[in-house]
Amino acid sequence: MDAVLTSIKALFDNLGATVVLPIIIFFLAVILGAKPGRAFRAAITIGIAFIGINLVIGLMWGTLTEVGQAMVNNTGLQRNVVDVGWPAAAAIAFSTQVGLWVIPIAILVNVVLLAARLTKTLNIDVWNFWHFAFIGSLVAIVSDNFALGLFASAVAAAWALFFGDWVAKAIQHFYGLPGISIPHLTTAPGVPFAVATNWVLEKIPGVKKVNWDPEHIQKRWGIFGDPIILGFFIGLVLGILAFYNAGSFMDVLVKVLKTAMNLAAVMLLLPRMVQILMEGLIPVSEAARDFLHKRASNREIYIGLDSAILIGHPAAISTALLLVPIAILMSLILPGNQVILFADLAVIPFVVAGFAPIMRGNIFRMVIAGIIVLGLGFYIATSMAPAITAAAVQANFTVPEGASQIASIADGFLWPPFLFQLMGRSLGWIGIGLLAILVLVVMYLFNRNPGPWERLAGAPSDDEGTGEGGYPDVQVAPGD
Repeated sequence: MDAVLTSIKALFDNLGATVVLPIIIFFLAVILGAKPGRAFRAAITIGIAFIGINLVIGLMWGTLTEVGQAMVNNTGLQRNVVDVGWPAAAAIAFSTQVGLWVIPIAILVNVVLLAARLTKTLNIDVWNFWHFAFIGSLVAIVSDNFALGLFASAVAAAWALFFGDWVAKAIQHFYGLPGISIPHLTTAPGVPFAVATNWVLEKIPGVKKVNWDPEHIQKRWGIFGDPIILGFFIGLVLGILAFYNAGSFMDVLVKVLKTAMNLAAVMLLLPRMVQILMEGLIPVSEAARDFLHKRASNREIYIGLDSAILIGHPAAISTALLLVPIAILMSLILPGNQVILFADLAVIPFVVAGFAPIMRGNIFRMVIAGIIVLGLGFYIATSMAPAITAAAVQANFTVPEGASQIASIADGFLWPPFLFQLMGRSLGWIGIGLLAILVLVVMYLFNRNPGPWERLAGAPSDDEGTGEGGYPDVQVAPGD
């Protein structure tokens, strides 16, 4: 059985998301009743969109990694725990014993919870199942119990589905993404903090009136508030902070201008890639709606996708870019922190993208919530670094030279892995069992009366319009 799972996993890895996801979408659309020609075009379009999204994220990743490394070098910062980035964390998670089993386990959990009507999300974001493998691997290591690690990964998959359902209406409304949910365990954990931060800021006179959403910024600043121009100037500032001592004046100028142009390009291209993605998803959503209308008129199903489709929104990317120097400063001044940021600064947009619906795209509030989440994250990562490093050793991952331990912003900074490994370490089966019972209870309560939960997460009331801060409308090609 292990050999079969290894072969399947190797096939998935070799084909990649841009091939396997269109195959999944094609068969799903046909099963739901879409015409094969239209389903095929939709699937290919979605694959193309993810190629584009990955290319733009790669541009952002390379730019911010270079900026972050230069800023860290400028500070002379030295720490025991090195941020190795989410690709390394994902590779570690999928290479452990738990990682081998996580895909069938997560699919089974999704099917059972859909059948039990405890979730509305059909999670096709198979590659991000690594988050469940990461949690399960940590639990298996701290408890020295492989079976408990598998159980923890299943419970983590259930929690991701709950978070996806909870924030789905807000995501759909704010980002203009009908029928989509985001069961992503880098984005979801920040939502409770955003809700609490937003509630507190609403109670502070003066502060509650500060509104830096992209629309207001553009009205006040004119062309300088345009997302592309804003990205350019944020890039200029980051470039100057990073490369002011990079050599001759001409060397500095080249690096600064390249940083500015790259980030301006990200601000323009990511939303365009999402438009292409939605062109492919709309036929699938329509087929799902018609299928459910014929067979279960009161049933609604969301398609669970990667939060990469959110991060191109001006509020999300602007917040993340502003947080880059702040995060590096925090790594320098926070007492007791042992983590040095390096490879995962480009993950910050994923961390904050879920804040935007709650805070109506108010960048000021999103930055404050981001500071709270990242500030807590440094201590979480410092605490979890031994377990993460042990998982890396089990997966035969080479720890970078000069680092005694490793971590990453994507999952190593976030509270779900910390909570799971804490419960697994201290209470074993009872601890993870309590988390399982809790998620089933909140799923049941949410499905009985979702309205108050959804409004807490930023969903509109019944009399509000739609698409408040979303991407531009999508033109869908006619069906075959």
